[in-house]
Amino acid sequence: MRILGIDPGLRRTGFGVIDVHGPRLHYVASGTIVVPSNLSLAARLKTILDNIREVAGQHQPDIAAMEKVFLNTNPTSTLLLGQARGAAMCGLADSGLEVHEYTALQVKKAVVGTGRAAKEQVQHMVQRLLALNGLPSADSADALACAICHAHTQPLAATLAQGHLGQSSMRRIRNGRLLG
Repeated sequence: MRILGIDPGLRRTGFGVIDVHGPRLHYVASGTIVVPSNLSLAARLKTILDNIREVAGQHQPDIAAMEKVFLNTNPTSTLLLGQARGAAMCGLADSGLEVHEYTALQVKKAVVGTGRAAKEQVQHMVQRLLALNGLPSADSADALACAICHAHTQPLAATLAQGHLGQSSMRRIRNGRLLG
């Protein structure tokens, strides 16, 4: 399975692509879509939309994972982030991808083991989990972390959705992951 992770932002939108082979994760690509701040809001959103389409077209993911919007103290910033997220989601949907959403807490917990992890901890764990030679940028690391979160969460969610989890399987679940 190939997963495209997205960390949306109006100025910088991170993306990360990983392949999942059983329990193994393999890095494919990552980067940051930098949106010029001198453009109108509509042009900035179109830049995000077009670039997400391009990334999806280039890497042909099977599925996408994206961070949910959080509420911060500035309502205007939250609204702008929501619009950037919407543009990214439209790019993914237009590329025919199913989009799974995770909170920042879920992503950090899946990657670092604690929902209160700092950005630097996420970067280091992404580097370690994907055996990267260098530290990914913060935006790329967050996007790769979304993809990793989905890779860790999806097998258990699929099993639970199918209703095939008996007592023996329940004993094999540790830290939200189905073992063996």
